[in-house]
Amino acid sequence: MSISGILIATAIVGGVGLFIGLFLGGAAILFKVEVNEKEEAVLAQLPGNNCGGCGYPGCAGLAAAIASGKAPVNACPVGGAEVGKKVAEIMGVEAEEGERMVAFVACRGTRDKIKVDYDYVGLHDCRMLSFVPNGGAKSCNFGCLGYGSCVEVCPFDAIHIFNGVAQVDRQACKACGKCISVCPKNLIALIPYSAKYAAACSSGDKGPITMKDCRAGCIGCGICEKNCPSGAIKVENFNATIDQSKCTGCGICVEKCPKKVIVCCSGEQTQE
Repeated sequence: MSISGILIATAIVGGVGLFIGLFLGGAAILFKVEVNEKEEAVLAQLPGNNCGGCGYPGCAGLAAAIASGKAPVNACPVGGAEVGKKVAEIMGVEAEEGERMVAFVACRGTRDKIKVDYDYVGLHDCRMLSFVPNGGAKSCNFGCLGYGSCVEVCPFDAIHIFNGVAQVDRQACKACGKCISVCPKNLIALIPYSAKYAAACSSGDKGPITMKDCRAGCIGCGICEKNCPSGAIKVENFNATIDQSKCTGCGICVEKCPKKVIVCCSGEQTQE
């Protein structure tokens, strides 16, 4: 190849490269996305778990919502008050005091207390048991199935199966809500970390049926409701529930409950 040919080829390659560079540079300016500095600063303070407990698609979604004023500065359940304060400083506002919440499993139907209708052999996934007879082998159709779908989805290793029932490690729980959404029996709810007592049963059966199926079930007798001095307990559909905003933690319901369904929240996690 002659020198002139080499020079021509070099010029062509150089020209093409220059054109592409100018094109990309122009496109970068034309399609430039403005970065919200507050959004980036908020995102840097969030824990990065992307659990969705805040109601937004990951930490980036929450950061964008906070920066645009669509979400409160303390919306991250994982970061808690500490992260809320840092985000508030970035946004130039005061962080409202939010009460820490934890998951609570309203069932104590352990293997030694529950009646079983048959031996189940299959996938250990609570969500799949809606396709088997009576929704599971346990006679109580409202109780914990004990196959750990909640355990699998918890990003904080805060829930485990003990003696056939899911129980929560209050210290590890970050109230992200993933266990709540995955439980097919709707047994899990968020309650204040400061709650003293909670009703650990979700049965909707009449007393005689519950007593036949589970020795740890609420029979709907109403003794707790009648004796609660603050009116915090209601018995509906043969099951007791506690309004934590009214409960004073006096413990009278615990003493009066004949089935010991109302339990102390601080001792929720037990070992098999």
